[in-house]
Amino acid sequence: MANPREILEYTRTIAVVGASAYPEKAAHTVPRRMIRAGYKVIPVNPNSPVVLGMEAFPDLASVPGPIDLVDVFRPSAEAAEVARQAAAVGARAIWLQQGIVSAEARRIAEDAGMDYIEDRCLAVEYALSGLGRPPA
Repeated sequence: MANPREILEYTRTIAVVGASAYPEKAAHTVPRRMIRAGYKVIPVNPNSPVVLGMEAFPDLASVPGPIDLVDVFRPSAEAAEVARQAAAVGARAIWLQQGIVSAEARRIAEDAGMDYIEDRCLAVEYALSGLGRPPA
């Protein structure tokens, strides 16, 4: 299992499940911060066709191209289903944001060979990592 810094080092594309169109929400500010850091961010939200000025997809299966990291802004009770979807699309890692934990999601990720982080903020971990822009 990779640690947060290692995941951030190999990640290029982040699908954000539960990305928000509302600027006051962490599900908006965190993905925006990751975009500024140089990551390709893909919003996943079945209720908003546009998030962060970009097309939002209704689910992970609809996202075109490979996904390195699935960042989750959904309640803990939904995390296992998101982990199943992440495994189905071949994501390398799943990251449950601060306050989100799920033993079942962890098991699904481990069984699928995905790296797994829970109850940690992606943007905070990026800031603490000391990483600059990800390598091309």
